[in-house]
This record gives sequence, structure tokens and C-alpha cells, in this order.
Amino acid sequence: MKAWQFTGTNKPLELNEVAEPHAGPGQVVVEVKAAGVCHSDVTALDDAGWMPLFPHLPRTMGHENAGVITEVGEGMEQWKVGDRVGLAPVMSDGDAIGYGKWDGGFGPRLLATADNLVRLPDEVTFELGAMATDAGLTSYHAIMTVGGARAGMKVGVIGLGGLGYIGARVAVLAGAEVYGAEVNPETQKLADEIGLAGVADSIDAFKDKNLDLIVDYAGFGTTTSAAIETLAEFGTLVQVGMGRLESTINTYPLIIKQLTIKGSKSGTRGDLEGIYELMKSGQLNPPMNLITQAEIPGAIDQLRAGGVVGRFIAIYG
Repeated sequence: MKAWQFTGTNKPLELNEVAEPHAGPGQVVVEVKAAGVCHSDVTALDDAGWMPLFPHLPRTMGHENAGVITEVGEGMEQWKVGDRVGLAPVMSDGDAIGYGKWDGGFGPRLLATADNLVRLPDEVTFELGAMATDAGLTSYHAIMTVGGARAGMKVGVIGLGGLGYIGARVAVLAGAEVYGAEVNPETQKLADEIGLAGVADSIDAFKDKNLDLIVDYAGFGTTTSAAIETLAEFGTLVQVGMGRLESTINTYPLIIKQLTIKGSKSGTRGDLEGIYELMKSGQLNPPMNLITQAEIPGAIDQLRAGGVVGRFIAIYG
């Protein structure tokens, strides 16, 4: 089978012939029906700081996947061939699908374990199921599990792309008053669809709103520093985005307002189940752009250039 593989920093993905996976003990084979393309795929390709996550090359990328189980290994009898699943990407040891020793969904089949498998409701499409496994899982975990968004809270969301759209919408559905920061004017037009109380180019436009929580899904350095300047006293910043791997911040508001900064990476299978329930209800239906496997490198180029509205989802079969 053919798969798009990462071979090193500043090198394009290579379409290579790779071996068919077979389920060992504690594993299943999943036929990928949909695979999301994430901005972190761009930074992994472009930034040498990501190389420690790829100790074995080449590696098939693609950490947002949904599909159907086609083979069940010993010890996995609670699953059966034909089960519809979404795959939480992170393993219990910190490794992840599409990184480390695990091939991802930029190829048509992959191995998964009990760490990954979440049942995909029949009412949720494979496309939405794949989007939820990172853009949904990560955004939900950051804003709900780590950030603690709840009814009555004033929340800021930086970046309204794949992750931020979902995070903001989830917080709105939880009853929070949500303000968004987004530099793409086309994406800003989604404000009413999400249910935002306000939208601007930068989160510091809402300094007068006394935001209790800001979640930075962009992570471009200046976004992090703007969040620090904007939070209310005893406010919390949850940092998720990795557009840049460093930021210079003003420590004065951090100290004087006694702020809290938390990091958030991916999420749990429980978070993914929560997202699937919202998608099943029809209240969460983020925008997406459907592509083929052959178009994955082009999608990465478009994400690199910027201005994309909605998640790229590669469809198989």
C-alpha cells in the first residue's frame, strides 16, 4: 500500500510503498476512512524542534483518523471486525499515532491499541469522526478538562480554525460567554455560527471584558503574550497551539494579577467520547474541506500559506 511519509525537516512528504500492517497481541488493524490534516503537520515538516518526536524514519504521518476495524489481535476480543472507530492519537506511554513508532493515517491502514479506540456513533460521519480525534479531542480537553469552562464564565479563544472553532463552540454550548481572536477575516465570519459574544483580530481587544480563561489554540508567540496582557485577576491561560515554540511575555501582569499558565496536549478517550456526543446531537458541525489521499501534500502547502477556513479531511475509498 502507498503512504505519505515524513523523512526529515524541510523535506516534502514522500509517497512510499509500505508493508501492510497485521494485528499483534493488544492491537487491531483499522482501515482508514478519513484522515485529518493538521497545522502541526506543517510545523513538524518545517521545524527541526519536532525531530525528537520522530526517532524512527521514515514515518507515515496523520494523527487524526477514523475508520473500520479489519483485523483483531489477541487480547482485543471486546472489538470485532466491522466496528466503526475514532482513534485518540496519544498512547499511554506518551507516544502517538503518526509519530514515534506508530504509523498514521496518511496511509490506508494502521495499527491501533486499546489506548486509541473509541466507538464512533452511527450518527457521526467518518469525516467528523476523524476531525474530532485531534481538533476535537485537543480543543475539548483544553477548554473543558484543563480550563474548566462552565456556564457564566467569560472565556477567550485565540484562533478559530480547526481546534479553536470546536473549543469556542463547546464553551458556548456549556453556557460560557465566549470571545474569539482570529486574523483571517473569512474565519471571523463564523462568529455567529459559533455563538461568540465578540470577535477581533487580537484577544487584547477584549481587555475590558475581564476574561476568566483564555485558551490559545494558535500559539504564535504574540498570541500568548496578548493573552497574558488580557486576562482578569486570577485568570488562567491554557496554551495549546504550537505555531511557534517560544514566546516573550510581560511578567508584570503575570505576577500582579496572579495568573495561572497551563499547558494542554491532546486529550483522553473520555474527551473524545464527549465530543462524539455533541456531534451526535447535531449541535457541533465544524466546517471542513474534503480531499483525496493524493491531495494531502497540497493541503499542507495551503495550511503553510495560511487563510484556510475549515479542516482538511482526506477521504479513503
